[in-house]
Amino acid sequence: MVKKNEHYRELLANKQTELLDSNAKSKDDRAPVELDQSKVGRLSRMDAMQVQAMSSAVEQRRKFELKRIDAALSRLNEGEYGYCVQCGDNIELERLELDPATPKCLTCAKASEH
Repeated sequence: MVKKNEHYRELLANKQTELLDSNAKSKDDRAPVELDQSKVGRLSRMDAMQVQAMSSAVEQRRKFELKRIDAALSRLNEGEYGYCVQCGDNIELERLELDPATPKCLTCAKASEH
């Protein structure tokens, strides 16, 4: 189990680094849009505002995913990783491989959707 835990710790750390890098790279896209018409035309400003809104939405999803990763790393440190936070059963290995931050087994995840 220790080897498996290290495997998942590495997957989580890699995903965390990837998300933080993406967030840093898109920082300029989330910057306030200049409203000075002498510098930027109306359509260009509208495009910039749309890019800003989309980038902000993506940033929110990244923040949510980073919280999920932090929670999974905490479960790893506490020896609770791989167990469903709802029912306590083992989370399927295939599920953890697809999403190492997943907190629930498939049965509980499906039940939560309804």
